[in-house]
Amino acid sequence: MNKKYYDTAPQSIKDFIYYEQIVKGRSELTVKNYYNDLRTFFRFYKMRNGRATSVPEDFGTIDISDISDDDIKSVDLQLAQEFLVYMKTEKNNEQKARYRKGVSLRQFYKFLTNNKGMFEVSPMANLELPTPKPALPKHLTFEQALEMLTHIDTPDRKRDYCIVVFFLNCGMRLSELVGINIKDIRSTHDADGNEIYTLKVLGKGSKERIIYLNSACVNAYMDYAAPDETDPDIRKSSGMRDSTVKTDALFLSRRGTRISNRRVQQIVEECFRSCGLANMGFSVHKLRHTAATLMYQNGVDVRVLKDVLGHENLNTTQIYTHVSDSQLEKAMNKNPLSNVRFENNKN
Repeated sequence: MNKKYYDTAPQSIKDFIYYEQIVKGRSELTVKNYYNDLRTFFRFYKMRNGRATSVPEDFGTIDISDISDDDIKSVDLQLAQEFLVYMKTEKNNEQKARYRKGVSLRQFYKFLTNNKGMFEVSPMANLELPTPKPALPKHLTFEQALEMLTHIDTPDRKRDYCIVVFFLNCGMRLSELVGINIKDIRSTHDADGNEIYTLKVLGKGSKERIIYLNSACVNAYMDYAAPDETDPDIRKSSGMRDSTVKTDALFLSRRGTRISNRRVQQIVEECFRSCGLANMGFSVHKLRHTAATLMYQNGVDVRVLKDVLGHENLNTTQIYTHVSDSQLEKAMNKNPLSNVRFENNKN
């Protein structure tokens, strides 16, 4: 945890942040979002109480380090509701952003109630949240995915092709792909003697899961990184600045270190440009959506898909159960009455 990020946080908020990450196993991004939301709320609190400027341009500079436990205890449900209204009218927050801020408040005061004994009943227990409209995940079509795979013309093509193949087939997150080590890919045999490759990834909350690699992934991996007698480490790309590999990471930078999140994003963006998919709202995370959607549309049960993606709750996976226009058309055409026609001879 980057403790410096929370240096100016009041102690009760620090306690909450540490509890969520260490005890509850939340990711660094999740606890940062919690802190950012609480910081925003207590900036609003100070502004409402005349302890900070009300000039909109100065809102983001309001210091909350002096927020005391008495301040925290004085917060009531009405102030929280006013805060969510303020975020809508003054900060133009969409429903999703306001929903997250409401959840952060509820979780914080639940912690103060259950873990620190500040309240008998959380003052946020009845906070109504602006339920966000479920948005269909944006994804590439099957044809667009094929187009992308045939237009990977980057300097380190074998590595970058393997990266895109893993995203499109495994549905992994960016952090999961960057975190893969060579030792995480293992080869075993099934009862019939067939060779099976598995990949261990570290997901949200440091939860491990196993992904079975299909033939496309295995072939891309073999082409890029599988060692052999003549080249024990063929990860060494011609684009590397020297021949020294400084990490066990599967995907390497030109310095021989683990590739960064930002570099992977740049590679994917370059691939989108090469195949004519730039400026269409696609991103690395949309490749995860693509893998999930294509698997579901081709018969993968949503409960299985949940485990493939590493979702904690089935509700999260349900966003992929949307149907495409072509599926709707096929459903209508499969009706046994779809081609039946009788002439109406009545006058």
